[in-house]
Amino acid sequence: MSIKDTEVENLILWEEKRQQEGIELIASENYQSKDVLAVQSSVFANKYAEWYPWKRYYWGQEFTDKLESLAIQRAKKIFHSDHANVQALSGAAANNCFYSAVMNPWDNILWLEMWHWGHLTHGSPVTFFSKIFNFYWYTTKEDWSIDYEQIRTLAHKYQPKVILAWFSAYPRELDYEKFVEIAHEIWAIAYADISHIWWFIAAGLLKNPLDYGFHAMMTTTHKSLRWPRWSIILSKWIVSNPLKKPEDTIENLPTRIDRAVFPWMQWWPHMNTIAWITVALKEVESEDFKNYAKQALINAQVMAEEFLKRWYKLVTWWTDNHMIILDLSDKSYNWADVENALDKIGISVSKSLIPNDTRPPFRPSWVRIGTPAMTTRWVKENDIKKIVEFIDKGIIERDNNKALENLKGEVKEFSMNFLM
Repeated sequence: MSIKDTEVENLILWEEKRQQEGIELIASENYQSKDVLAVQSSVFANKYAEWYPWKRYYWGQEFTDKLESLAIQRAKKIFHSDHANVQALSGAAANNCFYSAVMNPWDNILWLEMWHWGHLTHGSPVTFFSKIFNFYWYTTKEDWSIDYEQIRTLAHKYQPKVILAWFSAYPRELDYEKFVEIAHEIWAIAYADISHIWWFIAAGLLKNPLDYGFHAMMTTTHKSLRWPRWSIILSKWIVSNPLKKPEDTIENLPTRIDRAVFPWMQWWPHMNTIAWITVALKEVESEDFKNYAKQALINAQVMAEEFLKRWYKLVTWWTDNHMIILDLSDKSYNWADVENALDKIGISVSKSLIPNDTRPPFRPSWVRIGTPAMTTRWVKENDIKKIVEFIDKGIIERDNNKALENLKGEVKEFSMNFLM
């Protein structure tokens, strides 16, 4: 690319070089496709499109209406939903919109405690919405499995309006039927945050919460997918008239979500962003994308096998998705030591909190590793084994700067075989 601001242009070029020469294993990062990158800078960025298709406030909306309607149709088809909202600015915004749509101040919600792989936006005390709603949390068992009986007990005790499922760092599939069963017992809404796994759902590799009775679910669009940052809220039941105030019933859930996104929580949608969502949803329906998702799952399980062979402990001892969580709680070193060593050789990973971890939040015991980005670059099983070898050597030689420098050269040589 070439722009007049050479300072910014140079930073872009250096970042591109860093990404190309390194190994990206952060589970929430990926590489966008050329088509998606191109559409982001389209003339749709020039257009105000307040409200929803066919009922905009501004004129000149013929093509914005068709564009957003196409995105909605594609999302509904892929995820077996009755309704899709493609305007929420991010995952945090989408979760807050959903809470606003279905809850009143001081209503209760049940979520997974953040130290047990929950997420800040699910109700952490440091967030604004924790001051408006009452968040109660459930936890995992000592073996890291989900304690469904605890969820049932807490649900009957606190009578939450919403029971929230899914986590930011959990490598196994959930029992969605149990969540729905518990929600039905207390007339609660079952809501899933599927931000990390919905590409597997779209490819038919993991279960779809909506197929098992969930009322709604949300996903971000950048984590495991090759898209920029945005979100989609999907729900069941038929939309009533969004121009009218919706009745306080689950059947009106889609209308309530639309009203919460606009005008309650945010204003104008970014039409250039909705343009690339539309393009990306088309990509999801392709065989190429389905093959990509299958390969990412294979790569994750090969990676799990390789770590186990090298006597590393894994959370739940396996993975059903793209994430592997290394447990370093019995090691003399922690995540910060691993991150520092791997960063020096050009490998990016991220920290993960551990239930009842005795180490502080910025130096926790666990490392989260994901396969989406490198699978986009079409690494296969033997390549994954080589990556695990790099990681193992980097950890072993973490205090040996000369060895790490040599490893960095090997990582660069390896990475240049897999163009972005």
